[in-house]
Amino acid sequence: MQSAWPDAPVRALQQALADLPAEQAVAVALSGGTDSVALALVATQVCAQRGQSLYFFHIHHGLMPEADAWVAHLSELALLLDVPLAVRHVQVDLEQGLGIEASAREARYQALAALASEHQVGAILLAHHQQDQAETVLLRLLRGAGVLGLSAMQDDVSRQGMRLLRPWLDIERAQLVAIAQAFAARTGWQAVEDPSNADPQYKRGAFRTELVPVLEKHWPAWRQTLVRHARQAAEVSEVLDEVAASDWLTLDPDASGQSFSLKAWRDLSPPRQALVLRYWLGQQQVAMPGERRLADLMRQLRQLHALGHDRELLWQHGSHIVRCLRGRVSLCSG
Repeated sequence: MQSAWPDAPVRALQQALADLPAEQAVAVALSGGTDSVALALVATQVCAQRGQSLYFFHIHHGLMPEADAWVAHLSELALLLDVPLAVRHVQVDLEQGLGIEASAREARYQALAALASEHQVGAILLAHHQQDQAETVLLRLLRGAGVLGLSAMQDDVSRQGMRLLRPWLDIERAQLVAIAQAFAARTGWQAVEDPSNADPQYKRGAFRTELVPVLEKHWPAWRQTLVRHARQAAEVSEVLDEVAASDWLTLDPDASGQSFSLKAWRDLSPPRQALVLRYWLGQQQVAMPGERRLADLMRQLRQLHALGHDRELLWQHGSHIVRCLRGRVSLCSG
């Protein structure tokens, strides 16, 4: 197995896995693109050194005509590295109102959670890197996600019952490209190119093809600057989480945390009403709504009548629905 990968990505992955028992299996979310292939290569080396079982998980969205060919190509990589590959086909629900990118992401996480449970995987490794993090900060800023949203992606988070590790949020993509290219030169196996990554009809595609060249020309340190903002926002988020957690306990939540008292919520100041709603949705692992969507929910909650005399609220966000009935605000799957 190749042992001359750049030191920084290897060390970052070793640190990410340090508190995970070696007897607990891990998996790489493998799209087949350069970034995830680099992670697959480094993870194969690191897990072999740790004596840790490793899987590759690939989600087949069926959105691209090349999708079947990608599965066959990744099967070749799995054979080369002697790592089992698990493939899950998903149907992307475009009726959720989230847009194709967010809908595909939601379907992908659901499928990864199912695979993690099926194979008893303790953590899934994601190949997001410094530029991904910087893009996320700016895109969330433009979407109006607020201070909490600007903390962007976390390096260790639980979602839908699985642990997600992003060890490379501080790693420059150039190092990942070097890993994939070195492997290609040695074996002839090339990472796939997803055309949607450069397609301006998608937000990230438009960002990379139209905005990044401008940023590179006028603000060459934009990645480092935005990643620094993400760290600072994460620190602020921790403080706000403490405030929101305290307010949450005053809302008479049920044991599952899925419902709370409308009357108690209305007793909070408007900023804390918004803060506790974001906290609640985050605790329930719901994709964070933008400012406009959250304002719509708050407007509807404020318009409801007093406890016991309210009309039924029905606010849908992706695959989740917020209802209010007999003075209780609750969350359920659509």
